[in-house]
Amino acid sequence: MRRRLTPLALAVLLLGATGCTGQGAAPGSPAAASSPAGCATGRASPDPDRPVVDLAFSLADDRRTVTGTETVVFTPDLPTAELVFRLVPNGPDATTRGNRLTVDAVRGADVAGSGYEGAGAGDPGGRYVLALTRTLAAGESTEVALDFTLRLGGGGFERLGTAPDVSWWGSGAPLLAWEPGVGWARNPFTALTGETTSSPVSDTTVSVEAPAELTVLMTGDQGEPTRARDGRRTWTSHEPVARDVSVAAGVFTTADTDVDGVRVTAGVLPGAGRDPARLARVTAAAVETLSGRFGPFPYATLTVPWLPDLGGGIEYPSSVLLASADEQVLVHEVAHMWFYGMVGDDQFRDPWLDESFASYAESVTREPPAAQVAGALAAEGDVGGSMADFPDDRSYVRAVYGKGAAMLLTARERVGAAAFDAALRCYVDAAAWTTATPADVADALAGLPAALTVLEEAGALDPDDLPR
Repeated sequence: MRRRLTPLALAVLLLGATGCTGQGAAPGSPAAASSPAGCATGRASPDPDRPVVDLAFSLADDRRTVTGTETVVFTPDLPTAELVFRLVPNGPDATTRGNRLTVDAVRGADVAGSGYEGAGAGDPGGRYVLALTRTLAAGESTEVALDFTLRLGGGGFERLGTAPDVSWWGSGAPLLAWEPGVGWARNPFTALTGETTSSPVSDTTVSVEAPAELTVLMTGDQGEPTRARDGRRTWTSHEPVARDVSVAAGVFTTADTDVDGVRVTAGVLPGAGRDPARLARVTAAAVETLSGRFGPFPYATLTVPWLPDLGGGIEYPSSVLLASADEQVLVHEVAHMWFYGMVGDDQFRDPWLDESFASYAESVTREPPAAQVAGALAAEGDVGGSMADFPDDRSYVRAVYGKGAAMLLTARERVGAAAFDAALRCYVDAAAWTTATPADVADALAGLPAALTVLEEAGALDPDDLPR
């Protein structure tokens, strides 16, 4: 869910080192698959009371206007008298990029009123808040529906855009901003290239009506399209554990492959000079290799629409919007299926919990020299800073991507690959489908004090995070 600069190229630019790669046990080896004593058996299950979200999109013939309805059944685990949604397309650069998300109408038996909050975003605001007629108790549900209009801009690579033969949108609907156990995440927007969202996994169904000549690739397990009015087609998918969704509607040529029971679908545009079957194979190889390090792939499917080469990639649950020929970018984005897709985090408060881990995960396919890792680890900045702590993109990427990856590589080297990989798998399984915190990482590494020391010295953990 992040705007992506190519991780390796950017790390080289900022650090004179790859910083986002590393060494490790061979995927699938006994060292990678072992578990530490005391680690919970099996992966945690998603909350049965998680939100239920139904998203219905309609892409207009102009391919720049999307209208939709979002229906949400929300059951809080803490009392609340409001619902807060984040309007990601209205970020600080929305005006220059031409993106805009507006809420046109709201319905719900418990809705008393609604309105926008600025949150440092562009017009009409970065949050939309529904006041309720009553305070919901923990475990008590409410259902609301929001009608909305999304305007897609053009230009450079972003989570929303248009280009010849394709339109795409990620985070293109109001995003429920609840952190279980904490409450509403009212993080301000930032002009940096990272995200500031926090959202729970939801049982999500998506439908997209689009011009008949377009193929839709999106989050979730897709069915075959059905004919709609005026020769248009409707595509539907279901993802039972989606924090957010992406959609790409284009003149795609597609290819499928299976890996360990996961269906991988890749699509390329006319004139791209690229082979969808090869992209599917490369993606499947990334799934297989990363699974050897971090455990089974979190989703039943993975779609990868290859957009124009605008320089990056953005991950969404069971989908990657790919806009780069750099295969390390693809590895990075697939790694995000574990880190943020499954093991979530507050991306404003703790961006390292997904970006440092995804950058570190690139080490499964490319090993950096030790001197490069040492150089990245010596860089200025605390890995664990919030988005408000970084004055610019350079300092943010240097600390969170480059130094964060080097920190994890160094911790692994200090304690041994087998022990570190087993502890990290324990963390992944225990924190699955939750919003993790640095303390969760510290708990998983409690038996590896040398690793904790590396993370503390790099500024990823503070004394309050450490196990007592």
